[in-house]
Amino acid sequence: MFGVTDFQRAFELISDKLARWAQAVLLLLPNLLIAILILTVTYFVAKVIHRVVERLLTRVSPSITLNQLIATIVHVAVLLIGLFFTLEVLQLDKTVTSLLAGVGIIGLALGFAFQDIAANFISGILIAVQRPFTVGDVIQTETYFGTIERINLRTLDLRQVTGELVRVPNRKVFESSVINFTETTQRRVDVPCGVSYDTNLEQVRAVVLECMRDFPGMLTQRPLEVMFTEFGESSINFTLRFWIPYRRQTDYVSAKSEAMIRIKRAFDKADISIPFPIRTLDISPELLDKLSRGLARTPEPEQPQQPQQQELPE
Repeated sequence: MFGVTDFQRAFELISDKLARWAQAVLLLLPNLLIAILILTVTYFVAKVIHRVVERLLTRVSPSITLNQLIATIVHVAVLLIGLFFTLEVLQLDKTVTSLLAGVGIIGLALGFAFQDIAANFISGILIAVQRPFTVGDVIQTETYFGTIERINLRTLDLRQVTGELVRVPNRKVFESSVINFTETTQRRVDVPCGVSYDTNLEQVRAVVLECMRDFPGMLTQRPLEVMFTEFGESSINFTLRFWIPYRRQTDYVSAKSEAMIRIKRAFDKADISIPFPIRTLDISPELLDKLSRGLARTPEPEQPQQPQQQELPE
């Protein structure tokens, strides 16, 4: 049975253990206070550094998202440094080593698990640094065409000319070919057309150039060209080329529409025809004879008989 001696022995063991703990806490108390002080100072220093870095980056980089990302990374790095110093003060060297090993393993696992997200994220950073295009530019990717509304670190928001909003992953934009129509602020308008084979081509060129003489918004320092391109199936085709200032897609579409209206009006006045597509069917005499005999054998539909009227006797 559990006697008084055993109870006293257990009480002494517990008392000795608590005394050693209390002594260890008293010995660790200065280091604990220093650790708390280091964490507090690190927190406020990281906050101040975050604001300073963000303000400095605003003067260098126009990308708000990238500036916030770099400032946040610096903020977290300062906090981690303060945490490691705190663990060193508390003499937790093994904990620091375990944390570093754990961070490395977790980072490696996340890198394999989220390869696409990491690729889009890195591509977004490179796009923000290189700035091949900005918000408001009209671009064309391999699949989409529209105006950039927002550039994030993972996706690019593209508003198509038909109104749909497309979020394109940054990796696809960065790795594929992209046409930026807004970078040069000028764009050439190509208007294809065709005339009949019996038309005087010199007259066609003169009429087209004359109708484009006072075209609104056309860049006069760029050449106005009428180039005949091919002998088509039913027409001789040509292309009218001229340049306009370009800021949005409406400028291009409106200029092309106005040029087509002017060409049609000028051709009507000069009696120049734009031919319709013509198809020629070559039928052999044997086939024509068969068709004639087949039509001759087709019986005519019977006419409904009219009812005969009977004369009534007077």
